[in-house]
Amino acid sequence: MSGPDETGHPPGEFEQIARLYRPLTRGAPEALGLLDDAAVIPSRPGYDLVVTKDALVEGVHFPWGEARDLVARKLLRTNLSDLAAKGAKPFGYFLAVAWPPETDFATREAFAHGLQVDGAAFDVSLLGGDTVSTSGPLSVSMTLLGWVPEGRAVLRSGARPGDLVMVSGPIGDGGLGLAAVEGRLADVGGYLAGRYRLPTPRLDLRESLGRWASACADVSDGLIADAGHIATASGVALRLDLARAPVSPAAAGWLAGQPDQGLARGRLASFGDDYELVVTAPPAAAAALGLSVIGEVEAGAGVDVTFGGAPVTVAAAGWTHR
Repeated sequence: MSGPDETGHPPGEFEQIARLYRPLTRGAPEALGLLDDAAVIPSRPGYDLVVTKDALVEGVHFPWGEARDLVARKLLRTNLSDLAAKGAKPFGYFLAVAWPPETDFATREAFAHGLQVDGAAFDVSLLGGDTVSTSGPLSVSMTLLGWVPEGRAVLRSGARPGDLVMVSGPIGDGGLGLAAVEGRLADVGGYLAGRYRLPTPRLDLRESLGRWASACADVSDGLIADAGHIATASGVALRLDLARAPVSPAAAGWLAGQPDQGLARGRLASFGDDYELVVTAPPAAAAALGLSVIGEVEAGAGVDVTFGGAPVTVAAAGWTHR
């Protein structure tokens, strides 16, 4: 197959599909070789199909000029994080890409390569989608499918008074990582930037969540905001002590330079892009889950935030679109 034509333009849409995206199906029969306008997915007796969708827009969800393979990998990983929060096993995805017309073929190849790398790493295949042109910035969207044993999906609505609130890992690295990527924060070794650019979906917790958790959300908008989603869906109050929230050594270094530790912890808990999980479960399940306990579920509404017993006021609980 040919590359760009004599004008330097990328090959046509269907040749791009054949070259860039058909390999991403990894031979999945449901994709029909990307030769049809749909995928055909048989039912799986004893399982529920979990469907999630996320979109990324240049200049909003990732910096202008970000390497396109990293954009592709982050798109897949953020969607996988939503499946992880439901206790679901990934199955396949649908992709939509809106390319600015000046995007050359090598850049489009880099994007497809990023999906190829992480598709293999997480054992998930492309099932279909669409590519179009846009007069605006690069916009990409993914719909991801996963399977969970029937009736066992971990929802946001299952938290009950008396449950404990836990998190699966360090809080605040995503927001600090964005500051590092934008040159606003020193990042020796690139750890924080790596946490922002390539978060790790907590699929390793899938089975234990399905067995022990009463509710779960991934920390994409910020710990406080995502805890609030659980509180709203469950009709309860979540009480969080940010002094108990784990932080990475890099975040601890940043905290050491902050004059108000409660305020600084509140900022970390308001940053998005951590892609850890905030989980509720009965006390008897806490040891089995092995996560960091940061609070309790009570009767009431909303999220109450303290630092070592002192109330913490935050300017914004997390990321929202306007």
